[in-house]
Amino acid sequence: MAKKVVTFGELMIRLQPYNYERFVQADHLEFTFGGGEANVAVSLANYGLDAAYVTKLPAHAIGQAAVNSLRRYGVDTSKITRGGDRVGIYFNEKGASQRPSVCIYDRAHSAISEATTALPPVANIMPTARKKPMSG
Repeated sequence: MAKKVVTFGELMIRLQPYNYERFVQADHLEFTFGGGEANVAVSLANYGLDAAYVTKLPAHAIGQAAVNSLRRYGVDTSKITRGGDRVGIYFNEKGASQRPSVCIYDRAHSAISEATTALPPVANIMPTARKKPMSG
């Protein structure tokens, strides 16, 4: 049996103008979830690997929507700890032609940034993992 690939990071709300509009042109923003390690877990699950994601998210509807955004791709979310008040947000403006993309982070006081010992102990998660991608 293949071992699980476990990723650990911050899953954030991604808000971006539609198409290639700039922030100052936008009346509406597209709402999705993203984060480097979560994106790795989703990609691995899409390739048929057993992938899990570890983080901390609030126990409200937006936190649940974030969890669901991973589950729908087959990512194991059983090690996600629930608590805190905020999901981190990043605002992304897609670049066009020679104009670079712009990314503005609002992570202060997010659930994961204020996590202490409430997360599952690494020793309980990592021994069963084949790979342990981490960044930050």
